[in-house]
Amino acid sequence: MPTTVAGAASTSTPEGNQALEQLAAVSRPKSDAYKIGPQDFLDINVFSVPALSRQTQVSGDGTINMPLLGEIQAAGKTSQQLERELIAKLGARYLQNPQVAISIKEYNSQRYTVEGAVKKPGIFQIKSHTTLLQSISAAEGLDKDTASSSVVIFRQQGGQRLAARFDLDAVRGGTSPDPDIVEGDVVVVGTSASKTAFQNVVKLLPVASLFKPF
Repeated sequence: MPTTVAGAASTSTPEGNQALEQLAAVSRPKSDAYKIGPQDFLDINVFSVPALSRQTQVSGDGTINMPLLGEIQAAGKTSQQLERELIAKLGARYLQNPQVAISIKEYNSQRYTVEGAVKKPGIFQIKSHTTLLQSISAAEGLDKDTASSSVVIFRQQGGQRLAARFDLDAVRGGTSPDPDIVEGDVVVVGTSASKTAFQNVVKLLPVASLFKPF
């Protein structure tokens, strides 16, 4: 994943801010401790008790249904918090020293946006692990008649707006990293005749794997 610049000097300019507003409306950032959301798919393993282990999708109202325990609120909790809750509930009445492990198989509550010179611009779900190239693939690939190799990822993190520019040819060739996409990212693929707003952003960002503040 690209390295975020911490405490770097702001490169904010009127042109850059205006371009950012025009090109990206970034949703909430992914926190360091990810909180489970509706439609996420969980793998719940209760060690030595296969009958209680299961793979399940969080319902639209944020709950899961567990054997013996019934309906449990999962959304809004980290996997570690949910593990501790299940351990406490199972240990209180049913098992001695229960051990529970929860992994998130699909982050269906997380979304990102792909815009610009792709065949199918839109909003897509993050499935477990998504990279820049995979996000382009989800948008059915580049519009080869108009696309350039420049891509900008806009991100909101820690209350700060960030952006980084990547060269798709370099990423495909393995000479530049294929960055991870996180919740709320906006991926904008430039065109050979990009609008002024995008050109202003590109001028402010060197081709690198570093996210710069705006």
